[in-house]
Amino acid sequence: MSEFDRKSFLKHLTSRPGVYRMFGEDGKVLYVGKAKNLKNRVSSYFRSTALDGKTMALVAKIGQIEVTVTSSETEALLLEQSLIKELHPPYNIDFKDDKSYPYIYLSSEDEFPRLSFHRGAQRRAGRYFGPFPSAYSVRDSLNILQKVFRVRQCEDTFFKNRSRPCLQYQIKRCSGPCCDLVSAEEYDEDVTHASMFLEGKNRVLLDDYADKMEAASTDLKFEKAAQYRDQIAHLQRMQEQQYVMGGQGDIDIIAAVTNPGAVCVLVMMVRGGRMLGNKTYFPRIRIEENESQLLSSFIPQFYFSGFGGREIPREVIVNATLDDKDLIAAALTEKSGRKVNIADNVRSRRQRWVRLAETNAEQSLGSHLANRNNLNQRFDSLQLALSLDEMPRRLECFDISHSSGEATVASCVVFDQNGPLKSDYRRFNIEGITPGDDYAALSQALSRRYTRIKKGEGRLPDVLFIDGGKGQVHEAERIMEELQISDVFLVGVAKGPGRKAGLESLVLSGSEEIVLSPDNPGLHLIQHIRDESHRFAITAHRQRRGKKRKESVLESIDGVGPKRRRSLLRHFGGSQRIESASTEELAKVEGISQKLADHIYATLHSS
Repeated sequence: MSEFDRKSFLKHLTSRPGVYRMFGEDGKVLYVGKAKNLKNRVSSYFRSTALDGKTMALVAKIGQIEVTVTSSETEALLLEQSLIKELHPPYNIDFKDDKSYPYIYLSSEDEFPRLSFHRGAQRRAGRYFGPFPSAYSVRDSLNILQKVFRVRQCEDTFFKNRSRPCLQYQIKRCSGPCCDLVSAEEYDEDVTHASMFLEGKNRVLLDDYADKMEAASTDLKFEKAAQYRDQIAHLQRMQEQQYVMGGQGDIDIIAAVTNPGAVCVLVMMVRGGRMLGNKTYFPRIRIEENESQLLSSFIPQFYFSGFGGREIPREVIVNATLDDKDLIAAALTEKSGRKVNIADNVRSRRQRWVRLAETNAEQSLGSHLANRNNLNQRFDSLQLALSLDEMPRRLECFDISHSSGEATVASCVVFDQNGPLKSDYRRFNIEGITPGDDYAALSQALSRRYTRIKKGEGRLPDVLFIDGGKGQVHEAERIMEELQISDVFLVGVAKGPGRKAGLESLVLSGSEEIVLSPDNPGLHLIQHIRDESHRFAITAHRQRRGKKRKESVLESIDGVGPKRRRSLLRHFGGSQRIESASTEELAKVEGISQKLADHIYATLHSS
């Protein structure tokens, strides 16, 4: 295993929640961890100060880090526990009592029942709620129950010998039944509500809190409304439907994603209903191969020959329709001696597995493309393709984004020989032009950008890319001539027939036009910076449009009218919680179907 390039890895690591696995030089797993923000958490291991001896010893052994992106921190927690149990990493705490799952126990013989943690035989009279995936999740749930319902959790000996209320009462975590500070009837109501919620009968409770939140807000009691909003969030967190564990069966989920110049195939393994992790591959392909063709070639090699043979599960789920699905399934059935099914159109939990596999494949492919060796090869090829005297060290690309002329924004993204240089990205709000005039928008953005650079506020690029054809290039030439800038190589990136990647033509100064081979690494670098400038422009445009219209984040989503927006806000207590919700959580809201939930999620996470 080659030396771990931590700088490049951390630079392109996602900030989404997920699980990270650290491997040694020998390829054996050292540590498994979860994070709300993968980039921040993994980066913390490489600080120069404030690391303890154990962490420093771990970091010194790292040869590789792999990550699995999840939809929420809770899902990351469940996957982390699954992987620790499966892999037994030496740097993780080994809990000896994790053979059986824990429960929440509600006593029934006491006048004032108690909620507590329980593991083992269920001999005592009362109710047992569970099982939960980990001891952490039980204690976290008990903590939330304590905040919301204020049912006691103290030991019976402690409870029976109190003459005054303890600290839990003072901080509003208990209603004080030990000192008769709550009536038996009121306490029973709290116990009933807690039981209903643990049984999953939470709709009535959530609606009640939503009504109270709205009433408090109407009465201008904003602090009380915020309290109800937090209670709604606490309750939803406990009830969040998980899919990292659950269900039955042995399944492989195989997702292929493509990008100009590279593809990634990710295999995610589920055994006994538990997700065990994933493995990524970057096979060489012809440019005309799509995801379906790629999977049809990959699956037989993966299970039969090219990878030394693998355990064949009862079901293989793929993210593209396979023309020869039945043939491959028959071959896997014959090889394994039992029926094997290949599914390419799944729903519910399986659909979420597919989406998660695709997300992780995209993340892995992005890191792969940003690898230092790949970038060096691409810069070499770009120099040859453009017949440059020297290797370009700094690239810039401009793109324009608007909606029928509204809220026009220009983006400028910068690449150096380490990949995207996001600290140098700039965006320009375009004003005073005819709506929809892309030439005028480009002219304004270029003038503002390079006037500042002429004043010493930045560096000129070696190559300037414009997303467009001859017209855009001529406009850029005019601006550069006015500013007396002559040492920047100008290239227009014109879309090919059908806007298909790999068929672009490059327009050089003087209207010279060249077409590079679809597998040219230099073209792949151009496509990368062009796509990044397009993404950045769209993101900036949406932000400006939303701010200009002073709209809720929901108001731009088709199919979400005032009634559904109100239902969403009532259910989640605010737009921030809506944006962080999974599709399954969104579908729990009254009036929101699974299809609409998928659409809302996709719209909120499209940039």
